[in-house]
Amino acid sequence: MSSSPFRAAETSLGPPNPVLVQLRDLVYQVAGIFQPDNKLRFLEDRCTKRMGVLGVTSLRDYYDCLTIKPIRQTELLNLLNEITIGETCFFRNQPQLDALRNIVLPKIVEARAKLALRHLRIWSAACSTGEEPYTLSMIMLEELAGKLKGWTYEVIATDLNERSIGQAKNGLYGTYSTRNLTAYFKQKYFTARGNELHVNPSVREKVTFNRVNFLDDARMAFIKGLDVIFCCNALIYFDMGSKKRVIQHFYNNLLPHGYLFLGHAESLYGVTDDFRLVHLPSATAYVKSAKRVVSR
Repeated sequence: MSSSPFRAAETSLGPPNPVLVQLRDLVYQVAGIFQPDNKLRFLEDRCTKRMGVLGVTSLRDYYDCLTIKPIRQTELLNLLNEITIGETCFFRNQPQLDALRNIVLPKIVEARAKLALRHLRIWSAACSTGEEPYTLSMIMLEELAGKLKGWTYEVIATDLNERSIGQAKNGLYGTYSTRNLTAYFKQKYFTARGNELHVNPSVREKVTFNRVNFLDDARMAFIKGLDVIFCCNALIYFDMGSKKRVIQHFYNNLLPHGYLFLGHAESLYGVTDDFRLVHLPSATAYVKSAKRVVSR
């Protein structure tokens, strides 16, 4: 989720609809996304849209659709798709990408010099419609000709939004998503299809897309042995408890030398001491720190 699914704070007249609060709490329980009272208008708009599709006329009836009706699992996915619409593009945060190429990857290669397996794993968490993981794949292909010669890689891409994952798998993008692409990358890694660009197979074959809920502990624990995690502009929608839970998974999933990139407005301050903040040229990242052993 690369940008806010919410709008600017709206003014509230009186207490919120209690059923809308129940819907808010359900979304939080399932996905960890918390929407304060002054942002409930957006949730109500999304619910109203789904109610129109289902022919439901009241929030209470819609709440029943999400909790006790046979369609509850399918409809919950549909609602989450509506409220987690992100905005992103290729090469969105160039300073982060430059730091990855020039500083982080050389440090990882150095840390893994004694290991026989020359294979790197990068996780694009909250990948939205796929621009970020495909960007990472292109960067890795470029580096395979240089400092990563003899290495292989994979990019694991996940998102909560099922529709976004479907679009990402198609790999077809318009001018808004591709506005930051240079002529070099367009020519080398894309094929024109009308007014859109299609990601070439050489980039796509290294990226795997899956729907993953950050609060699904079993799925999160399964994504192991990572060198780098990108999770940009997603944790800002989580309260402290959910955020700590997700960050603990990130810590466990990273290798000892692993790096974590967050959005420029995000921080682990007050969340955990398990990561060390690293200042990079025009960017920051977190590197995994060793756990302290407390003597008794």
